[in-house]
Amino acid sequence: MIRDAFLESSGVACGLLREPVLARRWSQPSALPGFSVGGLARHLANQVTRTVTYLADAPGVSAIPVLEHFTGSGWVASGAGSVDNVGILRRSEQAAAATDPVELADDVDAALRQLRAVLAVQPVDRIVDLGEWGLLVDDFLLTRVLELVVHTDDLAVSLGVPTPPMPADATEATVVLLSRLAVWRHGPLSVVRALARQERAPVSIAAL
Repeated sequence: MIRDAFLESSGVACGLLREPVLARRWSQPSALPGFSVGGLARHLANQVTRTVTYLADAPGVSAIPVLEHFTGSGWVASGAGSVDNVGILRRSEQAAAATDPVELADDVDAALRQLRAVLAVQPVDRIVDLGEWGLLVDDFLLTRVLELVVHTDDLAVSLGVPTPPMPADATEATVVLLSRLAVWRHGPLSVVRALARQERAPVSIAAL
C-alpha cells in the first residue's frame, strides 16, 4: 500500500538526515549539480513536511492522472538549467540557509508523527490541491515516494555514506513510475532495447 510505503520511506529519509556528517558538509556541493548538501537535505525533507501542509489545506475539486502530473510539469523534461528547475533549486538553497540540520531532522520527525495519524483517515477519493491541478491522495503520495527514493540516494552519495535500503514497495512503485515516464520521454522501443538489448540500447532512457 502506497501510504505505508510513503511513511516507511519518510522514516528512512529522516534517519539519513540525522547522519552526523550532514552538519559538517552542509555548505559543500552535493552530488546533485547546483545543490549544496544543505539545499538537497532541505529538498528531501520537504517531501515530508510539505505533505502535512497539503493535507491540511482544503481538498481539491478535480484530479488528473499521476503520469499527467509529470508530463504537464515543466521541470520534468526541461533540463537542470530551466526556469522551473532553477526555481526549485533556489528555493531549497534559500530555505537551507535559514535551517539548522538538527532542527530539520526534528521537523521531519514531527511531521511524520502527524502524518501517521492523518493518512489513516484520508478517504481514497480525497483530492490534494496542487494549484493548477489536483491528485488523488494516493497518487500524490506516489509522487512523494519517488522523490524520497531518488533524493535519499542523492543525499547519501553526497554524504559519502551507504544509501540506506528503501522499503521494497517504495522501490517497486518508483521503478514502475520511472519506467512509465521513460516510455513517455523516449518511446517504448528505446526502453525495451535499453532493458533487453545492450547492443542496440540508446545512450540514455533517463526518466527525469
